[in-house]
Amino acid sequence: MERPWYTRFNWPLAIAPVLVTLLGIVFIRSATLHSPYAADEWRKQLVYGAVGIAMMIGAAFLDYRIWRRWALPLYIVTLGLLVFISFKGHSALGAARWIAVGPFQFQPSEPAKVVLAISIAALLCRSTFQKIQDLWLPLLAVAVPAVLILKQPDLGTTLVIGAILTAELYFGLPNLIDFALYIGGVVSAAAYVLTSEHMLKPFQRARLMVFLDPKLDPQGVGYNLKQSKIAVGSGQWFGKGLHHGTQTQLAFVPENSRDFIFTAVGEEAGFIGAVLLLALYAITIGAAMRAVLAAKDRFGVLLAVGLVAMLAFHIIVNVGMTIGIMPITGIPLPFMSYGGSALMTDYVAVGILLNIVLQKDKLVFGDAARRA
Repeated sequence: MERPWYTRFNWPLAIAPVLVTLLGIVFIRSATLHSPYAADEWRKQLVYGAVGIAMMIGAAFLDYRIWRRWALPLYIVTLGLLVFISFKGHSALGAARWIAVGPFQFQPSEPAKVVLAISIAALLCRSTFQKIQDLWLPLLAVAVPAVLILKQPDLGTTLVIGAILTAELYFGLPNLIDFALYIGGVVSAAAYVLTSEHMLKPFQRARLMVFLDPKLDPQGVGYNLKQSKIAVGSGQWFGKGLHHGTQTQLAFVPENSRDFIFTAVGEEAGFIGAVLLLALYAITIGAAMRAVLAAKDRFGVLLAVGLVAMLAFHIIVNVGMTIGIMPITGIPLPFMSYGGSALMTDYVAVGILLNIVLQKDKLVFGDAARRA
C-alpha cells in the first residue's frame, strides 16, 4: 500500500527556499530603503515569491516524466523567445534580455535554464552514445540558445547552461574518456571565447582582467568588486544591524538588491548571518541531492542532476564573486536576489525535484507489479 504523500514529501527542500525568499525580501527592503525608484521592489518580490511558491507546489504534484514528452515544444518556444528578444527585446543596463508585459518584464533566458535541463536529459535518454560523435545533437541543441544568450550579452546565464550540460553529460555518458574529450572541447571553446574580439563585450573582458588583478581599475570596472568586499568585511561577526549598513544604505555597492544582495547580508547581518544563509543553501542542495538518489529512471536522474547543478552553480558563483574569489558575471543569488523571472524559475526547478522524490514509491510499486 502506498504511503501518504506527506510522509514522502521532501519537506527540507520545500521549506528552506521559502525561508531564503523571506530573508531576501527583508534585505531587498533594506537595500532599497533610500532609493525611491526601487522602493517597491520588496513588495513586487513578495508577489513574485507567492507566485513562485504556487508554481513549486504545482510542479511538485505533476509527474516529472511528463516533462520528457513536453521537451521539444518547450525547447522550440524558448528558442523562439530568445530569437525574438535578439531583435525586439527590451534593453536595460546595456543588455537586451527582457520582454515587457505591461508593468512587468519577463526574462526568457531564466526559464531557458530549466527547459535546457529537461531537453538535455530527454536527448541523452534517446541513445547510449557509445561514440563521442553521437553527441552532436545534444551539443547543438545547447549551443544555439547559448550563443543567443551570450550575445544579449549575458555571460552568467551562458555559464549556468554550460554547468547544467556538463553535469548531465558526466552522469549520462557511458565512459569517462568521452567525458574527458568533451571537457577538452569546452576548454578549447572557452579559450576561443576569451581571446575572440567578437564573443565577449569589452566590459566582460575587463571584468575578467580585474578579477585577475583587482588593483587594475579600482574606480572603474573594479569598483563593484572593491565596494562589495568592503561591505562584506565591514559586517564583522554580527553585522551593523538591519538598515544600518553604510555601504548598503548609501548605495556604494551597485545592484545591491539584485546580483549583490549577499553584500547587504554580510554587512548588516555579519558573518553569523551569512553563515546562517549559507546553511539554508546547504540544506537546499543536500535535500535536492535526494532527488538524484530517489530517481528510478535515467531521465529522472539526469534531470535531477541538471537542476541541482543549476542551483549549486548559482550559489557558488554569486557568493564567490561577492567576496572576490570568482569573476563578476551577473548571476543572481537563488531565491534571494530581486527578480521575478529568476525566482519563479528556481521554484519550478525545486518543484520538479520534489516530484522526483514523490514518484519514488510509485515507480518501485510499478516495477514490482511488472516483475510479478
